[in-house]
Amino acid sequence: MSSKPSAVPQRKLLTIVTEAVLETTLVRDIEQHNAHGYTITDARGKGSRGVRGAGWEASSNIRIEVLCDASTAEGLAAHLRDHYYADYAMILFLSDVEVLRPAKF
Repeated sequence: MSSKPSAVPQRKLLTIVTEAVLETTLVRDIEQHNAHGYTITDARGKGSRGVRGAGWEASSNIRIEVLCDASTAEGLAAHLRDHYYADYAMILFLSDVEVLRPAKF
């Protein structure tokens, strides 16, 4: 007698890499789009706008990860593109993920 593994729920992971100065504003945007939570970490690297370090807040980057359903992720991503792309260094990644603790999301 073999048992079928239960399906693992699919969610979207929206990853935002942007200027640290936007943190408070983006947290508000995330909450207004009904995401249940987020994770913020310092980020550094090199891209089209040059090298970004974490040593001076005015030039540092953050990485925000938001795990949510597809409609929330897509709506939030559209809002961020419309309101921040023109004036801030920002990149968005949208990934399909399997959630191993679905009740939290």
